[in-house]
Amino acid sequence: MRRRSLLIAVPAGLVTLAACGDEDSGSGDAGDSATPEASATSGPPAPKIVDGPLPAITAGTKFDEKPTVAKGSGEPSKDLAVKTVIAGGGKAVAENDFVSVNYLGQIWESAKVFDNSYDRKAPLVIQLAQGSIIDGWRYALTGKKTGSRVQFSVPPTWGYGEQGNEQAGIAGSDTLVFVVDVRDTFNARSSAKGKEVPQDDAALPKVGTNTDGKAPAIDVPKADAPKKLVAEYVLEGDGVEVGAQDSVLVQYKGVVWDGGKEFDSTYGRKQLTSFSLEQVVKGWSQGLTGKKVGSRVLIVIPPDLGYGDSPPQGSGIEKDSTLVFSVDILAKM
Repeated sequence: MRRRSLLIAVPAGLVTLAACGDEDSGSGDAGDSATPEASATSGPPAPKIVDGPLPAITAGTKFDEKPTVAKGSGEPSKDLAVKTVIAGGGKAVAENDFVSVNYLGQIWESAKVFDNSYDRKAPLVIQLAQGSIIDGWRYALTGKKTGSRVQFSVPPTWGYGEQGNEQAGIAGSDTLVFVVDVRDTFNARSSAKGKEVPQDDAALPKVGTNTDGKAPAIDVPKADAPKKLVAEYVLEGDGVEVGAQDSVLVQYKGVVWDGGKEFDSTYGRKQLTSFSLEQVVKGWSQGLTGKKVGSRVLIVIPPDLGYGDSPPQGSGIEKDSTLVFSVDILAKM
């Protein structure tokens, strides 16, 4: 079972797509390591950002290569020390974006590494939002561009506070040092960028192939809905395949087969959604399993793999409805 990052908070799930009667289906690995989410209370004021001091990176100096960082020398800054070690030329990260990063975190005084994603061989995807991650990350990474390596030190005020993190071996007085490789960033304007796949079956809905961040059109044919699950590429990405137990970050739009009425959309809310494939209706979990990150997928879900005769109250979905979705798989969490 994959170990969760020390930084990650439990991702929000879909309301309209949550599987019914499955209260114990929360992320099974949530307790595998400490999960110090930001405090529910209001955060501290914004820090002053300074250039240093910061300890040297003595090995692993290339982008996306696991770094070795020296022990801190002398007293760390009481402010947030931030340095762009490698300047990338990609998209700028904004607060509330989801970022895909590799990172290493260690304690200033001892150089003890308490967490890193390089050994897990899986980038962390997390939202730079208050309440989702420690404040030091939000302030240090906002405005940086993808392709950048950023090193920063986080005093307790913008880290884990006076309580520290006992499970990670972080005391309430510890300043933390991070090296973060910013691989990608996602927001409400993000789209899949895969290769267009012909949509030749006249009996299936046609999905728009625009990649401008706007909702794609879904044209449902005037024909009987299929009795079995359909999951076809509209745009085929080249990322890793999604596993049955994975969590994903997506854009999506859902309509009812009969009449084509939209009932749910991240585009309308202007907010991406992340969820575990173990926590959604079977049609979603089966339809997305095995599909590649970076893809847009057409999913047609018959009632027995959707909501059957128990659709969510207030969703606008009638009993025994066949549902049609366009889903952009932006990242695997």
